[in-house]
Amino acid sequence: MALMKISGTDLTVTFSGWERMWLKRDKVTVPLAALRRVDPVRDPLREAHGTRSGIQVSGFAKVGTWGLVKGPRQLVAAYRGSPGLRVRLDRAAACADFDELVLSVDEADHLAEQLAHHLGRGR
Repeated sequence: MALMKISGTDLTVTFSGWERMWLKRDKVTVPLAALRRVDPVRDPLREAHGTRSGIQVSGFAKVGTWGLVKGPRQLVAAYRGSPGLRVRLDRAAACADFDELVLSVDEADHLAEQLAHHLGRGR
């Protein structure tokens, strides 16, 4: 499961070993100023939509990039039975190749509250 850390002006998400294989990255760091919306979600598996590059184990896990053809591009590491976050970004401000993070994370509600304090700063 991904680990989120807020430090200074950045949000860093570090991925587990097998997530790294499908995401093709060890971690992702985005400026907190690039956050546009943060929503805690009960079932992050349901948040990932569209054409994908990654792995989907039906009803259990989704890891990779979703929305390759249409819709928001989502970086996803989501699992059944785990709470999560859907973090919408300003793609240009984040200097990223995705519009959203959809992640299973421990303490999703607490992290959502922390991240909500940074919404819209630096626009």
